[in-house]
Amino acid sequence: HGVKQDYQKAAELYQKACNGGVAFDCGRLGNLYAKGHGVKQDYQKAAELYQKACNGGVAFDCGRLGNLYAKGHGVKQDYQKAAELYQKACDGGEAGGCLNLGYLYVKGHGIKQDYQKAAELYKKACDGGDAFGCSSLGFLYETGQGVTQDFSTAKQYHGKACDLGLQLGCDGYRTLNEKGY
Repeated sequence: HGVKQDYQKAAELYQKACNGGVAFDCGRLGNLYAKGHGVKQDYQKAAELYQKACNGGVAFDCGRLGNLYAKGHGVKQDYQKAAELYQKACDGGEAGGCLNLGYLYVKGHGIKQDYQKAAELYKKACDGGDAFGCSSLGFLYETGQGVTQDFSTAKQYHGKACDLGLQLGCDGYRTLNEKGY
């Protein structure tokens, strides 16, 4: 601390480290390009850098690259490719990758719709501390999609999401509580 935030300087340093084979810093540089911080916003460049980081074993950046494929930013939109990258992120312990892959299974984007698989992935995301994963699993328990309908289990997952700071989880918990679950 005590150092002025300087995205341009950060971009130069990340570029040097990335060129030197530090995969993590390729991802950090990719993020600067995705956001246009210190460099001109360029999703294509961000995608290349996330790919480099992902190939270097940075699970988080596999997920970020998956997001670009899901949205078609800097790359041709491709849900199947997004799903593969989310799987890689999830396998690498990145809860957000599990959440996003679960969402693709719910929607049937790029992969066959499968609520059971979505539930497993949301559980993995939730166990990894992802509040949206907990709440999403709560909703599946409420509707009985991919899991046996169980309102008290739904309430538990919404409660966990709420504890993790997600208002949506608090709302879900309160609603089920008011219904006597």
